[in-house]
Amino acid sequence: MNFSLKRLAAASLILASFSAFTLPAQANITPQQSAAILKSFDEASLTDFRQFLGAVGKSDLGKTDNLGPAINAFLDNKTPSAEQQNEIYRLLGIYTRAKYGKAALETLRELVEIPTFQKEGVAQHDNPEFIKIAEKIKNLAESFNLKFRNVDNRVYEISLDGSGDEVVGIHAHADVVPVTPENWVLKDGTKLDPFKVTLIGDRMYGRGTEDDKNGIVVAMYAMKVIKEEKLPLARNFKLLVDTTEETTGDAIPYYFEHNPTPNYNMALDGGYPVVIAEKGYGTVMANFPLRKAEGSGAEIISMTGGLATNQIPSVSVATLVTDKPEQLAASLQKAGSEYAKKHGGDFEVAAKVDGKDVKLSVTGVSAHSSEPESGVNPVARMLDFINSLDGKVALKHNQITDAARYASTNWGLDYLGKKLGVGFSDSFMGPLTTSLTYVGVDDKAFKLAVNLRVPKGKSPEVLKKQIADKLAAWSKKSHVAVDFTYSIAEPMYRNPEGEWVKALLAVATENLGMKHEFGTSAGATSVHELPNGVQFGLARPEVKYTGHTDGEFKTVDQFLLDLQIVTEMMGRVGQLPKL
Repeated sequence: MNFSLKRLAAASLILASFSAFTLPAQANITPQQSAAILKSFDEASLTDFRQFLGAVGKSDLGKTDNLGPAINAFLDNKTPSAEQQNEIYRLLGIYTRAKYGKAALETLRELVEIPTFQKEGVAQHDNPEFIKIAEKIKNLAESFNLKFRNVDNRVYEISLDGSGDEVVGIHAHADVVPVTPENWVLKDGTKLDPFKVTLIGDRMYGRGTEDDKNGIVVAMYAMKVIKEEKLPLARNFKLLVDTTEETTGDAIPYYFEHNPTPNYNMALDGGYPVVIAEKGYGTVMANFPLRKAEGSGAEIISMTGGLATNQIPSVSVATLVTDKPEQLAASLQKAGSEYAKKHGGDFEVAAKVDGKDVKLSVTGVSAHSSEPESGVNPVARMLDFINSLDGKVALKHNQITDAARYASTNWGLDYLGKKLGVGFSDSFMGPLTTSLTYVGVDDKAFKLAVNLRVPKGKSPEVLKKQIADKLAAWSKKSHVAVDFTYSIAEPMYRNPEGEWVKALLAVATENLGMKHEFGTSAGATSVHELPNGVQFGLARPEVKYTGHTDGEFKTVDQFLLDLQIVTEMMGRVGQLPKL
């Protein structure tokens, strides 16, 4: 339906007295009503927010007891009630989705096409791809009449100024985890380009669609609308785009060494509705010195795993050399089928002759390492299977069989630390998780990482000592040479106080139909150590998170809903008299 109404008085006349009210926890427009409004509009039918409100006001929905007076108050520049103000910002989110949804989708496509993963030996701030994405974000911000600063190519700052001194920091990140292109294949055989957005049904496949270029896009379009509609703000917003969130994590600390810390901080890089607790991030890195193979049989000369410590891949592949490849492949296939059946049957073990070598593969289900329960870890299964071959298939012993023995004995297929005897759990934050992830090699050692996600209840120092003592005892007893390094961070827990978190909770739960309660996350974000830091989306906790996985995707509908929610949030939080 195309509405053609005369443009009304400029939005700059909206009364600044909007900021004089405390927002209630309820807006009356339901998700069903939002959907009905969206069906009546498209980009071509809209000129500005006031025209949109006028059209909604003339509809049956606009004539209801709650919505009609809210629209009339806004259009007549009258002082709204607190509930009316909430209705207006709900409508602002819907308007942004209708007006700029297609443009936002195109911007996401453009950002995904820039492969901003870490390149070995190159600092992020020197990586040409980050210089390229910085320029793209700068041009977009300036076209939106927003302030842009590139802080030494570490953090890209986009500002939306209000009338007060307080600053709300919105955090997103431009870097992504690396990809194994050959693993980006759907079950039907469709091959995907990780750095092109491929739309299949409602799913937008591409690295960064879920984690976290979508966050950059929805925040910038929300800021654009508030800026162009001249909606008054009682405080300032700064979108801080991090470049090292997936790697060293040093960009945000660098930024705050040179710039003031926002009074309040939220990451669009986690879960809905409002996450007030994050597990601590940890790594146990085992380095097995390269050594000459001993014994008789086939030799494992390489093995693949995750390309980052926070990434559980879909496939792990080991390459074996032997003078009898057909015989070895047959033996491994038989043993692998038996192993898979014995351990749940939810993964596949395959062995095939590849020239003079044998390729042994374990195919599971990729996952973010913060959610090991949502995947089937092929790295853990590969190592445990290799170790189980002792006495069944003759293998020479080297650093990879050492790693298999270590992994199988101490971690196994369990991801709760139970086999090592270090598991514990918090009633709110959940259990410790321990996932075998990264596999790498250099000229000195074969490297194997266990990624930890640590809830409150045991200090990092205590947990580190427990793990180190047990692994040192194992190494001594087994006579396996291995060098361990440890890093374990404190978990984050916020006391959910303040009007701003109440507003965040209301916006998310009302739009998503979720329970009105705070959440916890196993993923750590850039707000982990910042004051008043929480996660505000953009993932739904009841849906598997696809960031870091092979075949990462975001649905079009959820992306547009995120755009709607973030716009409403920014308007409501921006107008609160006190956070």
